[in-house]
Amino acid sequence: MLHIVQPYDRAPLAEIETDDAAALERKLEAARAVFLDRDGWLKPHERMTVLRRLAELMEGRRDHLALQIAREGGKPLADARIETTRAIDGVRNAAEEIRTFAGREIPMGLSPASDGRWAFTTREPIGVVAAVSAFNHPLNLIVHQVAPAIAAGCPVIVKPAEVTPLSCLDLVALVREAGLPEAWCQTLVTADTALAERLATDPRIAFLSFIGSAKVGWYLHSRLAPGARSALEHGGAAPAIIDRSADLDALVEPVVKGAFYHAGQVCVSTQRLFVHEAVFDAVTDRLVARIRTLRTGDPTRADTDVGPLIRVREADRVAEWIAEAVAGGGRPAVGGARLSQTTLEPTLLLDPPAEARVSREEVFGPVLSLYRYDDLDEAIVRANALPTAFQASVFAQDIGVALRAADRLDASAVMINDPTTFRTDWMPFAGRRTSGYGTGGIGYTLRDMTQEKMVLLRKG
Repeated sequence: MLHIVQPYDRAPLAEIETDDAAALERKLEAARAVFLDRDGWLKPHERMTVLRRLAELMEGRRDHLALQIAREGGKPLADARIETTRAIDGVRNAAEEIRTFAGREIPMGLSPASDGRWAFTTREPIGVVAAVSAFNHPLNLIVHQVAPAIAAGCPVIVKPAEVTPLSCLDLVALVREAGLPEAWCQTLVTADTALAERLATDPRIAFLSFIGSAKVGWYLHSRLAPGARSALEHGGAAPAIIDRSADLDALVEPVVKGAFYHAGQVCVSTQRLFVHEAVFDAVTDRLVARIRTLRTGDPTRADTDVGPLIRVREADRVAEWIAEAVAGGGRPAVGGARLSQTTLEPTLLLDPPAEARVSREEVFGPVLSLYRYDDLDEAIVRANALPTAFQASVFAQDIGVALRAADRLDASAVMINDPTTFRTDWMPFAGRRTSGYGTGGIGYTLRDMTQEKMVLLRKG
């Protein structure tokens, strides 16, 4: 039995029956059976109908879904509403992708040996998908894993984070209400890591979609059955560079949102801010003034800006990292106080040491560190110095500076005058190096969950 609590006040929220090994075996066999029955595969128009109906059903439960995100995950209600909107749009996006998802012609006749032939490819579902998800976007992350699987025609078994299963369970119930037979989309609810590993590494699994810690993701990747593919989405310590040409007033909102959205519990949360020496004090003053106005508290209130961390032990860890950085010489410009078991004041640290954990590891909490620089290339080298690499930002009005940083930053996406957290659900979203493997985004995941088959016809 899982006991679900609200992160903010630790109040009981729900009790959920968990699955055991026998249940997992039944689900794997059911998924395998429907995939092996090619005559029973859902046709593209049937998959489109399911996804369109699902989006309509989600629209009808928009308020419930948003409040549930806030309650079980601690995301402020205003942001939970945005997550719900994105999730609905993601389902629609998956349905639209089916319309243009196709193979290609392979040129023949380019050599004498290939004369008199015509070849083309089709795309087929890869097989049974195991989706292991994270807590920080408990609805939209599930959509990013489940909707492409439905669009591709893959049976999917999704394991939500043990602390935030309710949004997943609601979504899967709506998938079935939309007309998808049960075996095509199932859940595995468990806190048993061995059972979750068994799902991910079972030889009946053709594709693993994993969102979570790098340590667990790379371990599971190493244990996949022969032939299985994977997509891993981990985290990082996203850097942003502020040039002396930047519009200082315009950058405050994107930097603050990028750093403190969902209390920093985002894989591309702005964590390391490299600020040109000439504007360091001016940027600091503007950020301090804005951070002081952020409202930290109950995420179900419409006026809350920053909610809790997901667990007490995570708040303990982040508080410890802040104290370590300060002891090493970092200066707290604002914030840092512990407000409750799970809430911390949004914190701005000035020049913490390079060896401090806030400077070299993913904080995943409401902490932004500022570092001064006087040479752009030096800032880029420091930004690129960690083994993680995901999204990055540069704030500059000088187009030469902006483009040089965009070219030199080791990131899968560089935002110019926008936060590191910017994302639309149809764009590519990928961690580099230890931060991930493969490319996320509805259309990109759909392609990953299929495989090409070539058909060759000899004429005459």
